[in-house]
Amino acid sequence: MTRTYSFLSKASTRGLAGNGAGRKAGMVVLGTVGLAMAGCADQSGPGAATGPQAPKAATSHKIGVLLPLTGPNAALGHELLAGAQLALAENGTSTTQGQASALQMDVHDTAAVGGASAAATAAAEAGDGIILGPLTAVDTAAAAPAAQSASMPVLAFTSDVGQARNGVWVMGITPEDQVERLVATARQEGRHRFAAFLPDNPLGHALGNGLLASCRDQGLMSPTIVYHTGSQASITQMMRELSSYDTRRAEAQPDGNAAAPASTPAAPATGSTDTADKALPSDLAAALKGGSDTSATASADGAAQTPAVPKLAPPPFDALLLGDTGLGLKNVIGALADSQVSSANVRIMGPGLWAAFATKLGALKGAWYAAPDPSSRQSFASRFMARNHHMPRPLADLSYDAAKVATTVARVAPNGYPADVLTRSEGFAGVDGPFTLLPDGRTRRALGVFEVLDNGGGAKLLVPATTKSAVSG
Repeated sequence: MTRTYSFLSKASTRGLAGNGAGRKAGMVVLGTVGLAMAGCADQSGPGAATGPQAPKAATSHKIGVLLPLTGPNAALGHELLAGAQLALAENGTSTTQGQASALQMDVHDTAAVGGASAAATAAAEAGDGIILGPLTAVDTAAAAPAAQSASMPVLAFTSDVGQARNGVWVMGITPEDQVERLVATARQEGRHRFAAFLPDNPLGHALGNGLLASCRDQGLMSPTIVYHTGSQASITQMMRELSSYDTRRAEAQPDGNAAAPASTPAAPATGSTDTADKALPSDLAAALKGGSDTSATASADGAAQTPAVPKLAPPPFDALLLGDTGLGLKNVIGALADSQVSSANVRIMGPGLWAAFATKLGALKGAWYAAPDPSSRQSFASRFMARNHHMPRPLADLSYDAAKVATTVARVAPNGYPADVLTRSEGFAGVDGPFTLLPDGRTRRALGVFEVLDNGGGAKLLVPATTKSAVSG
């Protein structure tokens, strides 16, 4: 049976345990588990309806929250709950028939018996008008049909844009949104030929799909996208193919004939292709400075080595999207040097994840990534810490934003949470900057473009955050 908790926005709340160890939650996904709700139609009269009835729009302002409050993700669930509670404590009143009243929060544990499907059903039966959450992919997939059957909007804590739909909004900062911002900025810089060199994993494919969509929407030619398997040999060879290395080298020879390609370093015997998921080494910048030197050298006994590679023409693209992190990124940067792909003629771009270790990216000086302006979060972090006695995790930003949407709409809509108010053009003020809910379930967030500096300098804000782009909507 689903465990249910009720909270009033002005009720006192417990502080969170600062040292609870929760597992990282995966991407939140929406799906297709149905809701069976018993309808009690009055069939006593001759005019009684006999067919299925369309669901009525939820009219309550009560806020349903679906989070894991027990189990392995309990610590993270309570962190997001604290973010939502802070928003209600600051803004938790609604207007009904001209009267202001405190908003009620109805919290359900998605880790209890029955899971997220039962939790969403319980929220519908309790008369909730909107759902904040759930957290994980499986939980959101199970909860969405129940919410939609009850006409409850869902503000899900996911970054999987494939789950966006009418009535279900993806609140996370999606890879696709990041890429759209980067492409729009690069286009303004005069870049028109895009390519991508990405890991063959969910993040890589999300970035690739985002690049395809952004180029299409902005009237650019279709990009060339290559997915690598993660091994050093694969990365080096596939980068050469993407950059037309052999053709460029042949053209650089005086006689027009290609010289024998420089030898490719053997891949390390790791027996695994998941090096991109390993922690980034502290000496990454130093390791990268060694690079792959293709110039002519001589061994200690005077034997001739591989001849110098001449300077090659630029590759057939002027903007390149990368998606690796960790040790995989080290191998990619080495492959860029090997294929003579540099920032001198190509704008390198990457995911917002690079912000976490920008000080180690000096070898990618001039590269871009899109992310929120961290200065926007300072006020929220201070208020959260004063209430809960520890700094908020990044996902708490999403639960605060979702609750802020609910409280804002409840103050202006007399009944429920109408879609036209949720998708209002002026959007909402969020922890990391303004954002807008789009009718198709996507969330357009204000993202800045950051440029990587050299010598461990981190990154600087190059283009301020904005929700506007070259694509309407």
